[in-house]
Amino acid sequence: MNSAQQTEPDDSVVVVGGSGAVGRLMVDLLRGDDVPVTVVDLHDGRDPAFPITVGNITEPDERLASVLARAATVILAVPESVALAADLSAVRSDALLVETLSVKSGFARHLDGADRLGAALGINPMFAPSLGMAGRPVAAVVHRQGPPVDAFLECITRWGGRVVVLDAARHDRLAAATQAMTHASVLAFGLALAELDLPFVEIDAVAPPPHTTMLAVLARITGGEPEVYWDVQAGNPHAAEARAALRRAAQQVSETVDSGSEAEFARMLTRAEAALGGSEDRYRAVCAEMFGIVRGSSGNR
Repeated sequence: MNSAQQTEPDDSVVVVGGSGAVGRLMVDLLRGDDVPVTVVDLHDGRDPAFPITVGNITEPDERLASVLARAATVILAVPESVALAADLSAVRSDALLVETLSVKSGFARHLDGADRLGAALGINPMFAPSLGMAGRPVAAVVHRQGPPVDAFLECITRWGGRVVVLDAARHDRLAAATQAMTHASVLAFGLALAELDLPFVEIDAVAPPPHTTMLAVLARITGGEPEVYWDVQAGNPHAAEARAALRRAAQQVSETVDSGSEAEFARMLTRAEAALGGSEDRYRAVCAEMFGIVRGSSGNR
């Protein structure tokens, strides 16, 4: 590591896992600001327009250590298993470390034993990276405060992101509800539809807007990277609780219908509406707007 220690520091950013979806989003945004960015990944993408420094962050060689030692910011756009095993000994003590994990509490505990590292931030873009950041929420967990953290959050705001600052525990509870439970609902919908074994051409022909919307979300999730959705479900300590609540709710719907009580069904709808926190009208308007662009939209059934 001697050559890494002798490397002259600069203002560059290293994005580890930069050829992945989240990593590529960060690379494009930073390069749009004319920030010098080095993309590090296990394999060369062989795209001359997107050069990659091949290296393993869990076992950095001398070349990768030198790259890390220069950088003012190191972004880990990698799965949790890789982030927790990363060898960051070459990273400058005054550099900013940014992780993009779907679960924050494990990395927060991991940092407790890494005294040499300086400012550290966790971000979680709460959207598919291909949609772009403008106008979308980015959850932020400040692991270790410092001026570089504030500067990076200002960049996210300037890029159009809506920063929502949380602590690690609160982030994971909210992510369990908004990501783990949502994804589980959509996957359960797809599995149930497959079990019914109806010809899809007929489903597609008669699907009302809510069903068409669910099909679209199902297609988006199943077309994504399995490891991303696995991390959301398996890595979040609160995800099991969210899935259990989903199972109980589905059972409650069945039992209410089986009871034959329309009045109890109406009360169940009222209880479900309470989850909207008084924002029913706003979300009904959102739904109307969504359904207006859904092919074959025919109402709110």
